Amino acid sequence: MSQHAALLFANEAFYRAFADKDMRAMANVWAHDDTVRCLHPGWAPLVGVEEVLGSFQAIFDGPAPPAITPAAAEVAIHGAGPDGDGAVGIVTCYERIGGDFLLATNIFRREKDGGWRLVHHQAGPANDPPPEEDDDGPDTIN
Repeated sequence: MSQHAALLFANEAFYRAFADKDMRAMANVWAHDDTVRCLHPGWAPLVGVEEVLGSFQAIFDGPAPPAITPAAAEVAIHGAGPDGDGAVGIVTCYERIGGDFLLATNIFRREKDGGWRLVHHQAGPANDPPPEEDDDGPDTIN
């Protein structure tokens, strides 16, 4: 699997964990250190994996966790160590929540085990819906 495809897979795993309200899967998506950051719309910044995972648990335990569907994902990969670790992957995508859209930035770090782990998530309002999706490339998550 190419690094591009692996990064898209990691991004999809994040949204799958959210859709399934699966804290074990959510914990597996994130890096486990204090470099982790998350900015949910309307929330104060969260710092460290404990705060970030706690926020997702609070959302899952809430009265109506939103159903989020990612769309129009785009990937950029920057740098890497001699073994490929340390690369940074940035995925931008739209998040569909009902009839509304957010824009999200998910930043991943490639770990020594070769896996991509989320170190930053930020979402905010989108002025427009995503462009029409096509079926000809790996930049799209359906």
